[in-house]
Amino acid sequence: MTHPVDLRLDALAQAYRDGRFTPRTVIAQLRERAIALNPEFNAFIYLLSDAELEPYLAALDDVPPESLPLYGVPFAIKDNIDLAGIATTAACPAFAYTASEDATIVAQLIALGAVPLGKTNLDQFATGLNGTRSPYGACRNSVLADYPAGGSSAGSALAVALGIASFALGTDTAGSGRVPAALNNLVGLKASKRLISTAGVVPACRTLDCVTFFTATAAEASQLLALTAVKDARDEYSRANPAWNSAQAFGVPEPGFRFGVPDRLEFLGGAQSESLFHEAQNRLIALGGVPVTIDFSPFLAAAKLLYEGPWVAERYHVAGALMEQQPEAVLPVIRDVLGNAPAMSAVVAFAAQYQLQRYKARCDAILAELECVLTPTYPRPVTLAELAEEPVKRNSDLGFYTNFMNLLDYAAVAVPTGTMANGLPSGVTLFGRLFTDQYLLSLADALQRSQPLALPGGREMRRVAPGRVATNDRMSIVVCGAHLDGLALNFQLRQRGATLRGATRSAPHYRLYALADGKRPGMVRDTAQGAAIAVEVWELPHSEVGSFLAGIPAPLGLGKVELEDGRWLTGFICENYGLLGARDITDYGGWRAWLTLSEM
Repeated sequence: MTHPVDLRLDALAQAYRDGRFTPRTVIAQLRERAIALNPEFNAFIYLLSDAELEPYLAALDDVPPESLPLYGVPFAIKDNIDLAGIATTAACPAFAYTASEDATIVAQLIALGAVPLGKTNLDQFATGLNGTRSPYGACRNSVLADYPAGGSSAGSALAVALGIASFALGTDTAGSGRVPAALNNLVGLKASKRLISTAGVVPACRTLDCVTFFTATAAEASQLLALTAVKDARDEYSRANPAWNSAQAFGVPEPGFRFGVPDRLEFLGGAQSESLFHEAQNRLIALGGVPVTIDFSPFLAAAKLLYEGPWVAERYHVAGALMEQQPEAVLPVIRDVLGNAPAMSAVVAFAAQYQLQRYKARCDAILAELECVLTPTYPRPVTLAELAEEPVKRNSDLGFYTNFMNLLDYAAVAVPTGTMANGLPSGVTLFGRLFTDQYLLSLADALQRSQPLALPGGREMRRVAPGRVATNDRMSIVVCGAHLDGLALNFQLRQRGATLRGATRSAPHYRLYALADGKRPGMVRDTAQGAAIAVEVWELPHSEVGSFLAGIPAPLGLGKVELEDGRWLTGFICENYGLLGARDITDYGGWRAWLTLSEM
């Protein structure tokens, strides 16, 4: 069966605007495709009938395509996320219930014009990373039948990889939104916890769960995140998305970004995985990245707490009652994973939290000096035969690089990096600090555009990159006076967590004055008679910029300063009225030189 249309968001929107397709024709063809493929892949637990699809399609009948950002976009829903009027099973028939209302994320997407196709298969109770732990059938890989699709969001990944949906919703507690992405040539966005509401989601670990997006490209994941990252009153854990992590943060990463590389990389004997990882690392370097070797031991130590510590009891909180009343209703492998949970005590739980915080302090300190960390998404692929022989061990292998992420409260995106000799997709993960999602997606986008990878449907990645510069949770501040490193007011930067990124000079379009009080300089733009002035560039957390700005006395302030390399960054400027009684010290080349020579 051929693909009816390019399902990427921008291409589909253009096709609707041009009148080449309608939502009814697209959805009808995709539903036929899903019915044809499902016996082989077991991607869907439930497909909406024509009658069930009709209200969503009828709502678009008299609506101009350009009026809704996701007009007629087909999407799939992991079957632990509620769709009103449809059973939510969490891949356990005895647990199933009919949802009375949509999960918040589903309601958001429908309001934006998207059309739900059905509920996708998963590892039971979202406990697993392989996609085979389901009474609705094991999910095989989209490319090779001898390999799993990855889990627990197996069906959601397959829906996109097989050209059935433009995007799909998954969940991710331990890697369920990233491992299936890597195994099926997709982008898997595990955004910062609670940026996407989990109201209406069957919990795995309530305090750790994330709703995820599977897309063909990082640019699409960026668009979906920007549309849906809204604080939700239905979700007590919901977080507001900071302005610095909005759609405007997505762009082209500036050269010089620092990315961590673990000092101990584990591929479990997978030579091809290792080779593809190093190719991805080299592409990041070619894009202007600076690799920094990091101590990975605290990240791995934190990962062990997820299944060896009391967070297993949090999983038991959902499935435990059913296990006690109808043990046969829960798959044996899931019972084995959760079996020790009732013995966990509050003392054990608090001890684990204290240990996790110790790890997090070490990990946060490492990330403070970086824009992100690059890891493999999984060490090596495992076959269905290996999973059948050692289900727990091989499942754990797949989570080697993913299990710590939500415990440590980081953002992550899995991105394709190529295929192995047998054609199986592989991928890497970029992860970073809380609320750096759009910056991570910018790096993922650049990585995708740097390589000739085919997208779902056999289409090629477009080479046109976003026009703006990517930004993250740090803001560059150009200083020229008392805030320079080691000078009197530098503490105001350091106490706010600022980091020196380098000494440079302004463009040769400025004049520098010692103000009348003799304590501060004022830099004023003068394109006719200006010169280059010595400055420093500091990075300041966005959350601290307001208090820093409020403390700057007149006539100084923050504006845009042009550097000798052509960049325009936020920096100290002086209003002209402040030059009354000031001395022109431009010829000294900078404030530090003026201080040195004036004291002689």
